[in-house]
Amino acid sequence: MDTDLFLVMGIVICALAIPSLFSAWVEGRVPRAGSIMVLIGGVLVVAALTQHGPGYTFSEIPDVFFSVIGRYIN
Repeated sequence: MDTDLFLVMGIVICALAIPSLFSAWVEGRVPRAGSIMVLIGGVLVVAALTQHGPGYTFSEIPDVFFSVIGRYIN
């Protein structure tokens, strides 16, 4: 299990859920898809934080993003 990948995927999924949540709120409907995306992203972030030994700091997050992207681009 790659906790760095879990963290990046969780953050990206939560970020992609924001427009869906906002759109549902503006139109006055129930934000089902956005809520499910936030739930999935949150579970991935929590799994990454609990399974990574020393944990992550806010200053490490950009490095984690670039290392994961670099791993899959190269």
